Amino acid sequence: VQLVESGAGLAQPGGSLRLSCAASGFTFSNYIMRWYRQAPGKERELVATITRGGGSTVHADSVKGRFTISRDNAKNTVYLQMNSLKPEDTAVYYCNAINFASYQQFWGQGTQVTVSS
Repeated sequence: VQLVESGAGLAQPGGSLRLSCAASGFTFSNYIMRWYRQAPGKERELVATITRGGGSTVHADSVKGRFTISRDNAKNTVYLQMNSLKPEDTAVYYCNAINFASYQQFWGQGTQVTVSS
C-alpha cells in the first residue's frame, strides 16, 4: 500500500498550489480520502474530506472557500487545490485513506507546504 504526495513547495501569500496524492495497493474507490496538515508545535488538523465517489466534500472552516478537495478514481488520485494561500497554511500536508467498514486506514509520508514572502 502506498500513498505518495506531490506538488508541494514554497508559495507566496495569495498564491496557489495543487497537491496530488497517488494511491496504490488497495481499492482506491472503496476509501474515503482526506487531507490533514500539521504545523510546527500544533496538532494534526483535518483539512478536507471527500467521499468514495467524490459526490460530497467537507472542508475545514480555516480553508473553506480557498481549498478544494477532488478525486479521480480512474487515476487513483486525490487532489487538494489551494488558492489564496496564507502564511498560516504553512504545514506538512498528509494524504489519508480510510474505510470505516473495515477500519483500515493508510497515510502518506507527508509533504511540506511553506507560504512566505
